[in-house]
This record gives sequence, structure tokens and C-alpha cells, in this order.
Amino acid sequence: MKTRMIVYIAVFGALGAALGWISIPVGPTKVYPLQHTINGIAGVLIGPWAAAAALIAATVRFTTGMGTIYAFPGSPFGALVVSIVYKLIKKDTSALFEPLGTVFIGGTLSGLLIAPYITQGGAPTVWFFWTAFAASCIPGAVLGYVVLKILRRSNVEVYRS
Repeated sequence: MKTRMIVYIAVFGALGAALGWISIPVGPTKVYPLQHTINGIAGVLIGPWAAAAALIAATVRFTTGMGTIYAFPGSPFGALVVSIVYKLIKKDTSALFEPLGTVFIGGTLSGLLIAPYITQGGAPTVWFFWTAFAASCIPGAVLGYVVLKILRRSNVEVYRS
């Protein structure tokens, strides 16, 4: 792996963790719109390695108490979907596909695999996680797309996967 790619993974992971102070508590989860912004940008710029950056951010937030266990299924799948879509269509609009991974894959895993074992009594449903994650990742994905467009128009040299 190139040193540059490792640096990009670390930078995107650090950005996701550093922006973790901006969260919205929703039931047992905390949603981070700016994490989804980072996922959209990283998915386009560094490809599937964006999932590693999302896991770094999730790990830092969870271990420092800023985040919950739901960051682990919630974040990397959105980044991965963006990178796959970008590989197929080669357009910055790929960032707008981040909710597909986060909501439908991450939300389903959260509702079926994690919530029943963590929550005492009535665990939140898959619908709850889909709604909570969508409220976070849809605006985050749109913001990621806007940031990508700004980067492209300002002629900033960006890494292309």
C-alpha cells in the first residue's frame, strides 16, 4: 500500500473522529451527520479504503465515550457503497449513495444483530435504525457531495482512487 493512501485513511479517520463532537442523540444511538459527509468524500477519493477510515473514526469515538457501538455497523457500509458506485459511474454524485449502505445495511445490522443483545427489554426495531440513520446520513451525504463539487471547482489537487 502506498504511503499516501495510508495518510489519506488516517486523515479521513481523524476528521471523522474530530468532528464527532457534533452529534445528535436519537434513542440508544448518536448520529453524526459529518461522519457521513466524510464517508461520501472519502468513498469518492480513496475508494474502498474509506471503510477503514470510517472504522477508525468509529473506534476513536466509541473508546473515548463520544459514540456508541452502533457506529461500527452504521458507518463503514455507507463509505463502501459510495466507493463501489464511484467505481461504476465515475461521478461525484456517488457520494449521494452513502445512505444506501448506512441505512439499509448498517441500520439492518444494528437492529437485528446488536440492539437485541444490548438493549434490555424492548429493543429498537430495524425501522427505528433506518429512520435514525437516514436522518443523519441524508444531509451528511448531500454535504459531502457539495464539498466534493467545491473541491473540484477550486482546482484543489485531490487523490483519485
